[in-house]
Amino acid sequence: MDIKQYMTQMGQRARQASRALVKANSNTKNKALLSIAGLLESSMSTLIAENDKDLQAGKEKGLDEALLDRLALNEERIQGMADGLRQIAALPDPVGEISDMNYQPSGLQIGKMRVPLGVIGIIYESRPNVTADAAALCMKSGNAAILRGGSEALNSNQAIAACIKQGLEIAGLPTDVVQVIETTDREAVGELITMQEYVDVIVPRGGKGLIERISGHSRVPVIKHLNGICHVYIDGKADRKKAIDIAYNAKTHRYGVCNAMETLLIDRSVVDDILPELAQKYEQEGVELRCCERSASVLSITKTVAATEEDWDTEYLSPILSIRVVDGMDEAIEHIFKHSSGHTESIITEDFSRARQFLAEVDSSSVMVNASTRFADGFEYGLGAEIGISTDKIHVRGPVGLEGLTSQKYIVLGDGHIRQ
Repeated sequence: MDIKQYMTQMGQRARQASRALVKANSNTKNKALLSIAGLLESSMSTLIAENDKDLQAGKEKGLDEALLDRLALNEERIQGMADGLRQIAALPDPVGEISDMNYQPSGLQIGKMRVPLGVIGIIYESRPNVTADAAALCMKSGNAAILRGGSEALNSNQAIAACIKQGLEIAGLPTDVVQVIETTDREAVGELITMQEYVDVIVPRGGKGLIERISGHSRVPVIKHLNGICHVYIDGKADRKKAIDIAYNAKTHRYGVCNAMETLLIDRSVVDDILPELAQKYEQEGVELRCCERSASVLSITKTVAATEEDWDTEYLSPILSIRVVDGMDEAIEHIFKHSSGHTESIITEDFSRARQFLAEVDSSSVMVNASTRFADGFEYGLGAEIGISTDKIHVRGPVGLEGLTSQKYIVLGDGHIRQ
């Protein structure tokens, strides 16, 4: 296979499909989404069978448990994909939305219209649900998509792609609106991220290594986050039960996800009261605790590991947690400023003023009060699903949903106006 020719033709088809999609109304796009959702449900046995092939191959290659968990599909996760598509279909269509219309002294009426980005290339690892989520978000926001999943999920992704293709046909949309790259040749990625003529945005989803490579070599703008070093800070005015429940959930709900807590910060004034019980709960789940000297002394009867400077900058994606005791919120914020990846941070406190200060001073894409970092997710934010998390500040930040996949253009309404 000539990879360059293959990718060029795919880009040409995507560009043509994006022009056709601009003409589609919301009802047509929603019909496609709802059709795909129904096809995913009716194809559960096929999807699970194809996913089993990927899981078996992954085990033979020695993939770790976290990667296998992200790769796995079951009825619940497939139903989640279908539900996500239906939620996206129910959301307002951002395309064509007009805002900020004002009359100028010249008599012209000037405003902004929301428009698609065009063609979006999405490169991701492991999670086959991304195939459905990405296709749906791109389609609803009026964008054509070229999807490149990881080789470890090839069978799963192609099975989901078949449902997407059939759903597009049912709605009367070009099947090239969503194309899934069929080759596992890495050269295809190299071509995708340099096709400026055909691709408008690249969205990488996966490990830090993948995202660094894509960002470093792409000639196309990239929406990304490198890693998710998320913090929970238990303030001196925290409710004890809330603190324990949230810190436990933020770490143990799922390990191999970017919004899992990796570092727990706890105020010195409450560490003796809260940390022993919390550590016991972590111990029951098999979580390794990497502690600063002060937290280790509080947990003298619990097995711990001495935290290193490297630990504060590590996204574990596994049952490992760094713990540090701090002298108040200023020190907690300073630690976050130094070590956070800008993804998600949460404060547990009953003090309104401290909560406001934390919200104002912590510069991450999501900042929370009395909530688990696990809520930093497009579905939980009411976006229907997300195409990824952006920790950049331009052009979109946080979970990237429909609006994040659009831009704006100025529109000018006149009546024979000429400039004097």
